[in-house]
Amino acid sequence: MPGTDDTKQITGLLTGAGVRWLVENLVTNFAAFPPIAAVLLMIMAVGVAERAGLLETAMRATLARAPRAFLPYLVALVACQAHMMSDVAAIVLPPLAAVVFKSAGRHPAAGLIGGFACVTAGYAAGFTIGSLDALYTGITQQAVAVLSDTHHADVNILANYFFTAASSLVLGLIGGFLISRVLEPRLPAYTATADAPDASESEDIRLTPAERRGLLCTGLVVAVYAAVVLSLWLPNGAPLRGEGGALVPSPLLTGIVPVLFGAFLLAGVTYGFTVKTLSGSEGVVAAMTDSVKNMSGYVVMMFVAAQVIAVFNWSNLGVLLAVKAAALLKSVGLTGFGALVAFILLVSCLNLVILSGSALWSLIGPVFVPAFMLLGMSPALSQAAFRIGDSATAVITPMNPYVFLLLALLQRYEPEARLGTLISRLAIFVGPFLVAWLGILAVFYGFDLPLGPGAGISLK
Repeated sequence: MPGTDDTKQITGLLTGAGVRWLVENLVTNFAAFPPIAAVLLMIMAVGVAERAGLLETAMRATLARAPRAFLPYLVALVACQAHMMSDVAAIVLPPLAAVVFKSAGRHPAAGLIGGFACVTAGYAAGFTIGSLDALYTGITQQAVAVLSDTHHADVNILANYFFTAASSLVLGLIGGFLISRVLEPRLPAYTATADAPDASESEDIRLTPAERRGLLCTGLVVAVYAAVVLSLWLPNGAPLRGEGGALVPSPLLTGIVPVLFGAFLLAGVTYGFTVKTLSGSEGVVAAMTDSVKNMSGYVVMMFVAAQVIAVFNWSNLGVLLAVKAAALLKSVGLTGFGALVAFILLVSCLNLVILSGSALWSLIGPVFVPAFMLLGMSPALSQAAFRIGDSATAVITPMNPYVFLLLALLQRYEPEARLGTLISRLAIFVGPFLVAWLGILAVFYGFDLPLGPGAGISLK
């Protein structure tokens, strides 16, 4: 191991010891895999808020009365927060943006394409915390364990929060500019057809009195909940303070998933009961059940990821690859920000083929997280770099199934549109978003700014 006199022996899985270890630990590897419980917990809570209609109503409330000139910027900003709805965001927000654009006298296809591009290319940004954060953090924690004998680093779900929040503001402004000044002027003149939604659909974006009342009640309840949580964290001697009374690190940060679970669940239940979209406890349970049903593919993928990462750790193959990767980067002079840029470009290319962020991070995280740790970089920084590469090119890959759904929606406004036409318009967002994201990361890196609470740039 670099910096020590310790040696690590590589153990093959296809040996007697390897087979015995796999048989004894196959179930344990899966059951103890951190992302599974955290993600399912978040999915259940966010699922209640989504099924109750809270998230869509909040989007409509934000966009419905937006001034015409600011509409593209507001759509882009909201789209960069939409990851908390998971993949549903790519289905809900673009058609909603198209209707809002049309009602404001703007080209509906600009709202449709721009909304989708900002949801997808800005998927890892946002002020809100969701299941994606829990997923990436869990995999990062397991990757850190590869060097558990010589290095220690804590990673929590808020490890990239400052970075993603700043990114959502910058990407929202850039996305709005691209929609308004680049995308919309290039679109052919829009003429309503029999298949296109008519102007009466603009009524659908307006909130009913019940929905307004639901949002008000939800806001009040969540505010009270937040006040209670803060009262358990901020005062001297509060139970959620850390060792020695520290605010960071603290039990609040390490246990932020249950806190967020409570917030989303309380918000969804309050809204659902107020507007009658949830019927008692049965409705809440049904919403949770439906959310978890949609995660069957994720559970299967996490089973494979759990075994791969566990094998990396047990066999010491992860250590070997991390040391080799760090040595390779040093040999070509990439030991600082240049190494991060190279990593981001690699992830951007891989993302064109492997669209699933969790699958890709499970494959390369156990190698690059410890490799960057050996270069003195924190796991939170590696995770932030991965999020950039994983989002930037997702908007143009044909492997994204929602691109074809978007094409079908686009053809309602532009019947002659084809896949190539759509991809060329979506590609407008890739370069500016990637450059902007690299610039934001460069600012955090250059000024040694924390990426999140208790998550710095360098490995302590």
